[in-house]
Amino acid sequence: MEELGTWVFVAGLVLALVLGFISGEASGVALTVLVVLGLVVGLMNITEKEVQGFLVAAIALMLVGALAKVNSLPFIGLELQVSLSNIVLFVAPAALVVAIREVFILASEK
Repeated sequence: MEELGTWVFVAGLVLALVLGFISGEASGVALTVLVVLGLVVGLMNITEKEVQGFLVAAIALMLVGALAKVNSLPFIGLELQVSLSNIVLFVAPAALVVAIREVFILASEK
């Protein structure tokens, strides 16, 4: 099961990048697939020991995706910007699932 989660993560990351470089603006179906893959990653991949590191990395990725204005770079700027947005769309649901699970665990500890 752990290996499946790894492949889902790799597939989501590759899909996010490919959609940014191949198709520019992705369709609603492709973006929905990224969100679903992100949810699966959040549910399957992140163990208790990995929560803090994952959430820090997810926040960093989301900040870079939201704040980086690389679309002014010649030749690949627009594709890079769309790829970063797609990565945010993939990582955000995983971070949401992990954060909610961690808050639940913290709230239930006595």
